[in-house]
Amino acid sequence: MDDAMLPTAERAHGGAPHRDSSRHPAVAAFVDALRAARAAGGDERAMLARVAPLCAGLAARRREWLQPSLFTPDPEQGFGLQVLHEESDHALAVFVVTWLPGRSTMPHDHGTWAVIAGLEGTERNALWERLDDRTRPGYAELRRTGERTVGPGELILLPSDSIHSVVNDTDEVTVSLHAYGRHVNFNARSQFDPVARTESPYQVRVQE
Repeated sequence: MDDAMLPTAERAHGGAPHRDSSRHPAVAAFVDALRAARAAGGDERAMLARVAPLCAGLAARRREWLQPSLFTPDPEQGFGLQVLHEESDHALAVFVVTWLPGRSTMPHDHGTWAVIAGLEGTERNALWERLDDRTRPGYAELRRTGERTVGPGELILLPSDSIHSVVNDTDEVTVSLHAYGRHVNFNARSQFDPVARTESPYQVRVQE
């Protein structure tokens, strides 16, 4: 996706060089391992299999590196994304995502693979399947197919064709680690309204 197509905030964030919000040794080792996983090649399934234990390992060490400065919920959006790492080509983007109590997302895709690990609290992920033939612009039919609850140290692996929605239905702020094959604001991705049967482009605000 061309930078000119992004809102100002996303252009300012996404167009900058390689970034790390934390250079704690645990994070640095995770980033090195993530790069090695990408360099090993293979298909998306192989990449997910390699990245999952890396995310689990970093989540297990969260007490070492997870600082209060990374807890940045966005009241308007309902959740905040803080960059933990992003490559200069926007690949291998890693975020700490903080959810406010009672907030949720519409069903959406990512346009890339994702591994999500719980850090603090519990989040519910609903999984969806697209039923239409994708020939009508702006139209989509979805069916809910399942649910996964992600708590501290637990993982959910999402291939690039996955659609999910997330809710924090607890009374506490929840926090999760998200690793993506590419920064989500640089992918063609969508959000969906299952009731109205609509599909629309999806961008998120990312905090420095």
